[in-house]
Amino acid sequence: MNSPFFDNPVVDHDHSQQKSGKKALMAQAVFVLLAVSLVLFFRNRSQFHTLGIIFVSIVLEAFPFMLLGTLIGGFIEVFVSQETIIRLFPERRWRSVFIAAALGVIFPVCECAIVPVIRRLLKKGVPLNAAIAFLLGGPIVNPLVAASTAVAYFADWSIVIHRMVIGYCIAAAVGLLMGFIFSKSKAVRKEVFSDQSPMECATLCDHRKPAILGEKITLAVNHAAKDFFDIGRFLVVGAFFAAVLQTLVPRQVFATAMDTTVLSILIMMVMAIVLNLCSEADAFVAASFRSTSVPLSAQLAFMVLGPMLDIKLIFMYLNVFRKRAIMTLAVLVFSMVFLSMVLL
Repeated sequence: MNSPFFDNPVVDHDHSQQKSGKKALMAQAVFVLLAVSLVLFFRNRSQFHTLGIIFVSIVLEAFPFMLLGTLIGGFIEVFVSQETIIRLFPERRWRSVFIAAALGVIFPVCECAIVPVIRRLLKKGVPLNAAIAFLLGGPIVNPLVAASTAVAYFADWSIVIHRMVIGYCIAAAVGLLMGFIFSKSKAVRKEVFSDQSPMECATLCDHRKPAILGEKITLAVNHAAKDFFDIGRFLVVGAFFAAVLQTLVPRQVFATAMDTTVLSILIMMVMAIVLNLCSEADAFVAASFRSTSVPLSAQLAFMVLGPMLDIKLIFMYLNVFRKRAIMTLAVLVFSMVFLSMVLL
């Protein structure tokens, strides 16, 4: 099924998909060989056991939320028409970005769950700037994260408000800039807009409006399963590299290097990228630094950047966005969080 977003011939599109598929298979093969080598040659070392525990904890923490996100995406694909999506998020309206950045209030999902939802929304016709705003703002601007932050900081609502407001503003700003820098076709992978096989295309077309509710639910679950396995492999690889970094670089190295406010903000931001915590749990880690010399601005940097950009998210973004768009997104998010906290 040809996508309305691209004018490339079908042959070129198929060739591009085959090339991308080969690269993905090679990357997965390298990952499997590396993992097997670690098991064979380093299984008796204490660092190997630490790596295994961290890796499993990241995956087990993320999988339930990602499963929820894929289910939400599958039901959006089947039950929400493209006309409805376009009406809610008009392509040339800036207000769509500001609405999308606050959607987490209605759909309280964490960063692992939101990636498959964004993938389906982009395919449905949501403009790039609104999708980016929801991607970045959803895991922060939501009631579950507000509640966990309040609990971690003993009901200090000023910290909760700072986190929500700064996260919302950065999500909206980055969404607007990404929409200005990139067109949708230049930022999003072609595979997002295309079905992987003629059989799947026929199924999608034939059951676009099933008459029976059970058929709709079955089709939604099928879409969710496909997204789960497509994005899950990136989560596993990202979790592995995050576990390696956490094993090789002790947290104490970061803590002892926090001499100045600016340096402590940078170090806490690096920790947010490396630790790969869920947005509903990272406030407790940040709050553990209250008794140290780490300033509040650095703690907020940790809580704002983590749900927007960490290692596992970067790998998951590869299933949705092109590499150049991911690099631009990473630079914009990192720079804005850093400048915001320095000003704070």
